[in-house]
Amino acid sequence: MKYLIVLLSSVLFSISCNQNTKKDTATTAVPKEILQLNKKIEKAPADASLHFQRAYVYREIGEDSLAFLDLLATIKIDSTQAKYYSAIGDFLFDKKDISGSVKWFQKAISIDPNDEVSHLKMANLFLYSKKYPKAFAEINTVLKRNLYNAEAYFIKGMCYKDMGDMDKAISSFQTAVQTEPKYFDGFMQLGLLYSKQKNPLALQYFDNAIRLDSMNFESHYAKAMYYQSQGDYTNAKKVFKNAIRTDKTFAEAYYNIGFMLLQEDSTEKAKREFERVIAYDQDNAKAYYNRGLCNEILEKYQEAKDDYEQAIIFDPEFDLPTTALQRVKKKL
Repeated sequence: MKYLIVLLSSVLFSISCNQNTKKDTATTAVPKEILQLNKKIEKAPADASLHFQRAYVYREIGEDSLAFLDLLATIKIDSTQAKYYSAIGDFLFDKKDISGSVKWFQKAISIDPNDEVSHLKMANLFLYSKKYPKAFAEINTVLKRNLYNAEAYFIKGMCYKDMGDMDKAISSFQTAVQTEPKYFDGFMQLGLLYSKQKNPLALQYFDNAIRLDSMNFESHYAKAMYYQSQGDYTNAKKVFKNAIRTDKTFAEAYYNIGFMLLQEDSTEKAKREFERVIAYDQDNAKAYYNRGLCNEILEKYQEAKDDYEQAIIFDPEFDLPTTALQRVKKKL
């Protein structure tokens, strides 16, 4: 228990530092799910599964300190469940406490040597630390028992990708999506790898990812960037605009549309796109720089100067606006 107390103190300190701003602003309403679980726990405080459920909900709403307390409560109440130890390891891994998380995954495996989740978490840890043979050993342990574990193939693909073996990476990701046809991350990785090869198959994989989760803008962005990298600005802009119809705050879409319009010498239209970026992402140094570039082309030198200065404020290491500022000052 002494280990738990020390660990809890260090983790909660790091979490609280990230949450102080949110806590100081306003008291938010307690979600209905938490209220329901609170009542159940009051009636059955020794039910570890209830604490486990509440920890999950707390994590969903960003209350990490409370989530961690509930996770610790689960193993105090019931120390026989591998999934409880695995969940603590997962929590610490997300908090970048790699060495701390290993102990919990190892404990989970010692309780249940067949715990696929913990073996794959360990594989992820070894991938993170580039210990690929150990990662493959964990993956193979899972696949020997379950040939249909899509995540095992996915992590294997990530290992090969990290090692630079793209053919084996693609093969592993393909097996992952064949095993689990709704594996969003698998389709995304296939799309990204084929994009690097400038292979139009990338579009099919991005489309599959979009069908699985149309609200995840990672897939829209990747598809549009494939077109943009090929110089197909018409289709790239079309994909970005479709994404904007779903979420008008998608600043990256406005930025890339503006960039392409600027390449096409549609300076006024490009400027409007960069203004939209700034409206939704007010400290975007690149957007200020590019709006400044538009103003400079339009011979609005004072406005260009203001934009370049603003870009420097938001990103002092961004050298392009510094050079541009010197240039435009000579024109005033």
